[in-house]
Amino acid sequence: MDIFEKLQANLGPLGKHSGISEGYFAFPKLEGDIAPRMKFMGKEVLTWSLNNYLGLANHPEVRKADAEAAARWGAAYPMGARIMSGQTDLHEQLESELAEFVGKEKSYLLNYGYQGIMSVIDSLVDRKDVVVYDAECHACIIDALRMHLGKRFVYHHNDMESLEKQLQRAERLTGESGGGILVITEGVFGMTGNMGNLKGIVKLKEKYSFRILVDDAHGFGTMGRTGAGSAEEQDVQQEVDLYFSTFAKSMAGIGAFIAGDENVILYLKYNMRSQIFAKSLPMIYVEGGLKRLDMLRTMPELKQNLWHIVNALQNGLREKGFNIGTTTSPVTPVVLNGTVGEAATMSKDLRETYGIFCSVVIYPVVPKGMIILRLIPTVSHTLEDVKETISAFEAIKDKLVSGFYKNTDLATAFGE
Repeated sequence: MDIFEKLQANLGPLGKHSGISEGYFAFPKLEGDIAPRMKFMGKEVLTWSLNNYLGLANHPEVRKADAEAAARWGAAYPMGARIMSGQTDLHEQLESELAEFVGKEKSYLLNYGYQGIMSVIDSLVDRKDVVVYDAECHACIIDALRMHLGKRFVYHHNDMESLEKQLQRAERLTGESGGGILVITEGVFGMTGNMGNLKGIVKLKEKYSFRILVDDAHGFGTMGRTGAGSAEEQDVQQEVDLYFSTFAKSMAGIGAFIAGDENVILYLKYNMRSQIFAKSLPMIYVEGGLKRLDMLRTMPELKQNLWHIVNALQNGLREKGFNIGTTTSPVTPVVLNGTVGEAATMSKDLRETYGIFCSVVIYPVVPKGMIILRLIPTVSHTLEDVKETISAFEAIKDKLVSGFYKNTDLATAFGE
């Protein structure tokens, strides 16, 4: 079969609905300034789907810093990969400040989060090494492990007994191969909102020899006393060997970083193919990163005000009987029962009738019969926004339970 014919014959579990979902449920276009209220298909909607936790995306100081950097450097500078011709003092300054902020010896800038974590993992382990990872790790980690030539074992989400069993398997293999063990988890899991059990993992270091890599994309800036992340929140910052985060969430920018011991970061600098063979992070994002990090450090009220909204939203939902799982972070999943077709109809009703725009998570991301409405509260939201949203959710929950969304043209179109 021609490879293109094969693709057209099977667009995948999400792509098969592209004819009715594209532009509305998939690839929707939000317009206007980044804010809690934006425009969707010409109508104002209250938006809970932007990872702009600290409100920096449209903060006037950030906009000013970005504009000045663009005027000073343009969009191209520096040209070339850092190892060849793309190194600058400001790249090194941002790395130094990031390392200090998260309590590590050194850090290294990465161009993107997804690409970055894949390259970190690819560079760290070889065919003799074993990777042990949480079952709910993000797709970027799973994709990295697909490239791993050695063994990989998965443990049940945040289950330390399961992790210990996999560590025992890993030790038997590495005892024969002479390799090492890398444990990978997330600081905050982006779908459920709960934190990785970093304390539990660190405790197992007393019995087993392994290193820990934590992807803290959602925890950096939102968790911990200073905002340094989930390891700080759990008081195990020094025991985490490698700390990774993207700038795409709290920093509201482009880029990422990996931080750890100086000798390990030195190795990564000279062996991460995605960075060696890629253009250096442009100065707009480097200077912008310095400004954002400075605000994160010197304006603790940003995180405090974020949690004011988080607590109001999560407590309000719980009081109304909603299941928001075990979240301990700003990520707020509202778990409901229903089909894909009901989810689509409910999502449309939520947008068209109640003016609420949030991410809807369905099979195959979650098991069949489950619907998650994922809310991302930000410092820019208000208590009135929270009240309006909870009221709308009460209304759609009643409709869902009554079967209102079951027998609709949209539900039928999604094959339910």
